[in-house]
Parts: sequence; C-alpha cells; structure tokens
Amino acid sequence: MTLYIGREASKLWKRVCAETTTELNLLLENWKYLLAGLIFQYIHGLAARGVHYLHRPGPTLQDVGFFLLPELGPDKAYISETVFTFVFLSFVLWTFHPFIFKAKKIYTVLLWCRVLAFLVASQSLRIITFYSTQLPGPNYHCREGSKLARLPRPDSAFEVLLINFPRGVIYGCGDLIFSSHMIFTLVFVLTYQKYGTRRCIKQFAWLIAVAQSFLIVASRKHYTVDVVVAWYTVNLVVFFIDKKLPELPDRSNGSASLLLPLSTKDKDSKTKEENHKLLNGNSGDPADWRQRTQVNGKTLEDGNTVHAETTTNGA
Repeated sequence: MTLYIGREASKLWKRVCAETTTELNLLLENWKYLLAGLIFQYIHGLAARGVHYLHRPGPTLQDVGFFLLPELGPDKAYISETVFTFVFLSFVLWTFHPFIFKAKKIYTVLLWCRVLAFLVASQSLRIITFYSTQLPGPNYHCREGSKLARLPRPDSAFEVLLINFPRGVIYGCGDLIFSSHMIFTLVFVLTYQKYGTRRCIKQFAWLIAVAQSFLIVASRKHYTVDVVVAWYTVNLVVFFIDKKLPELPDRSNGSASLLLPLSTKDKDSKTKEENHKLLNGNSGDPADWRQRTQVNGKTLEDGNTVHAETTTNGA
C-alpha cells in the first residue's frame, strides 16, 4: 500500500511539474492579456465606486419580482453571497484541474484569457448603463435614512482610487441596470458548458444560475430588470466574442505539443525531419502515410479510390 501511494505521488508530482512548464510557456506569451483583464477588474470596481457618489436614495421602484418573490430581509442577505462565492471558487478550482488530473481538455492560461475577455466586454456595457441612468437602489443600505445611501464628498482623489475594498464593493449603490454577480455567474456557467466534460455538473450549474437570479431579487440587491438584462446581454456577448476569438486547442486529442514554442535546435531538427520525409515521398502527418492514387490529375486518399475509379469508368 505504501509503495502504491509513493508511486502515485511520484506520478502526480511529475504531472504537476510538466503542466507548470507548459502553462509558464503560455503565460510568457499571453501575460499581457491576463494583466489587462485584471486591471480592468479594478477599473470596474472604481467605476462602481464612482457612481455611488452620484447615487440619490428615493422610493423603491415598482418591480414585478418584488411582488412575486418573498423578501428575504437584511439578515438573510448572506444567502446569495454564499451561493456566488461557491460558484466563483468552484470555477476557479476547475480551471486549475489540468495540474492534478490526467484527463484534461483545457489550458488554464488560455481559458482565463477567454474568460477575462468575456468579463471585460460585459462589464464595459455595465459601466455605460449605470452611468447613463442612476436609479434609487433597492438594497437596504441604499434606501432613504441609511447612512451608506450617500457618500460624502471625497477629500482627495486617493480616497476614490482606494475604492474601500471590500466594504465599498459590498455596500455599493447606484450600479444598477446590470447585475455584476450575474455577469460572473453566467460567464462561468457558459464557459463550463463549452469546455466542461460532466453533463450532470453542467445541468447543476444552470440550476444554480437560475437560483442565484431569484436570490438576488429576493434579497432586494437588484431590480428584476438588472437580472433579466444580464441574462440576455451576457449570452450575446459570449456568443459573439467566442466566434471572434481563435478556438482553444482540445487537449483530449493529444495535440498538447503543438502549442509549445520550439527552441531553435528543435525547429532545425523538425525542419530536417520534414524535408527528409518529403524527399522520400511522405509528409510529416501519419494520416498522410496511406497509399494515394491519382485520378484525372487529382490526388485522392485510398478510401476514395474505388469510388473515383468507378466514376471514371462510368464516364
């Protein structure tokens, strides 16, 4: 038993080291995109902090979600935050599973480049919407009479830039018409829907996203329109950006080595090998080592030879 555990631990360590080398190579190529995405997360928080200074509390707007869903109350507001934390941490852990598991489909660095692109586009639209129209916040700390509903004039720009994290994010007001929690939740669920492998987890993730929507409205953190707008906007953003970005390589087909940059020595060796194969009448692709036949000046795979010859004789 001890020998088995030691052998498996050794395999796991080698797997982690190999994956770390691969991801570091990808990180060296794509660090600019990751850094830009992370910086924009700060910009998004700064924008939400800025609109809080513009917020003016007022009567809560009429909302069909408030009428249909029972109010959880301020003492149960933690429920939606707990669900969001679970979704966030689960997704982050899943993106790092290639370091541990043998069966893998994604590259962590490339996936996060894609996720951050989705988030940046969606959050940009969110910033535009809540600066275009400021609505009285429905949350308890944003209502009239609350000390947190209005922010006093800042003493310096430095006070604004600090954004008072995390209290300033949790107790923000005015950043409405688009739910931030739903942006993250839907981007994560849509990403796992495409690159995840467990069907039951995909179904459970969608169920969690729907439950999160109801909890946000029941907690009076957002109006129903904020959740509805997030649902169709994030789906459209992910759909169109996903079509513009290059497709991620699928690791399940064993093409991992195609991504890694080759050294000069490796490139020269590979070029000599390809030239040698071409001189001998073979290409570098094992799929091209099959016998080929020319019919009417066209090169065909041997799977099409019989059909082509029949067509030629029939003509």
